[in-house]
Amino acid sequence: MKTLLTTLALTLLTIGCTPNARQPDAHDFGQDQSRGASNSIEQKAAINVDAPSWLWDNRIRYRLLFSAPSQVRFYGQDVWIASPPELFQQKLVASGYGFNYRLLVKLQTFEQQFDAADKARVVLHFSVEAYSADNTQKIATQEFRLEQPSKTPDAKGAISGFADLTQQAVSKIQSWLSGLPKS
Repeated sequence: MKTLLTTLALTLLTIGCTPNARQPDAHDFGQDQSRGASNSIEQKAAINVDAPSWLWDNRIRYRLLFSAPSQVRFYGQDVWIASPPELFQQKLVASGYGFNYRLLVKLQTFEQQFDAADKARVVLHFSVEAYSADNTQKIATQEFRLEQPSKTPDAKGAISGFADLTQQAVSKIQSWLSGLPKS
């Protein structure tokens, strides 16, 4: 019994002395190119981004469509600095676009998908509801599905792909809104 306790104590001591595991690298969508964008509280309140519960963490998701299409996986050494809905809202607010509407953006898909081990793409699927400025009337709804090949089939490719894709999403939302009647 004494030998078992000594062995256990030495094991615990050894575990305590090993170097800590590498902490994951935290990423965002990169420095926003919009200069002079207003990040006012009013503008932030006018844009609400919602998502299913599984998108409200900071893990970077991917899916191997060629071998396990129903299994969602996560990169272990790379994470988002905030959840995808929070990052997307920040991107929309930072765009500086003078929204004449209150927006409800509903994220549905935000993941990297592998068609083969060396071929991946990033997918962003969401809908936008535009409401009158006083939030009393829904003006219109539009669904968007954007995707593009990842530059590399790894976390780095997912991160750079989503930086590009979210910028495209902002442009598409702005274009759609510009065609709506003024509220």
